[in-house]
Amino acid sequence: MILARWFGRGSDAEVSRAVYERVVAQAREPGFYARLGVPDTPEGRFEMLTLHLFLVLHRLKHEPGDPETAALAQSLTDHLVADMDANLREMGAGDLGVGRKVKRMAGALYGRIAAYEAGLDRGEAALREALRQTVFATTTPTAEQVAALVGYLLAARDRLAERTAGELARGTIDFPMPETIASPSR
Repeated sequence: MILARWFGRGSDAEVSRAVYERVVAQAREPGFYARLGVPDTPEGRFEMLTLHLFLVLHRLKHEPGDPETAALAQSLTDHLVADMDANLREMGAGDLGVGRKVKRMAGALYGRIAAYEAGLDRGEAALREALRQTVFATTTPTAEQVAALVGYLLAARDRLAERTAGELARGTIDFPMPETIASPSR
C-alpha cells in the first residue's frame, strides 16, 4: 500500500471511489435519456447505473487471480450498496425499510449482471431482449434506440477490454459517449 502511494497510485479506497464516481457520471450522461429513450426516472437511472457497473465488473472478472482487480470489483459493489442506502434515506425511506429495499436492489443488480452476461454470450438478439426487459421495462423504445444501446454496450465493453489489469487497478476506466454510437458494431 505504501509503495503504491510512492509510485503514484492512491489508496484502494480512493481508486474504487473514483471508479464508482466515473460509473455514476457516465450513467447520468444526458444522451442516454434524450437520444436513446432511456426513461429519465429513478428507475431508468438505476438501470443505467447497473448497466455501467456491469460493464466494469464484466471487464474485471477477466483478470482471474488478480487480487487488485478482485478487490476493486468487491469495493465497487460495496459502493453501490452504500450509495443506494444513502439515496433511499435521502428520499425519506425509514430505517426499517431501507435494508429490505437495498437488499432488493442488490438482487436486481445481480439479476441484471446475469441477464447482460447471457446477452453477451448468446448474441445481439438476446442482448436486445435483456435491455428491453431491464432498461426499457417501463417504456416502449424504437428499434433504433434499442440497437443504439446495444451498440453502446458493445463499444463500451470493447473499450474497457483495451485496458490492462494494472490500468484497471489504478482506476483507468473510460467509456464512449452515447452520442457517438449509431448501431451495433458486430
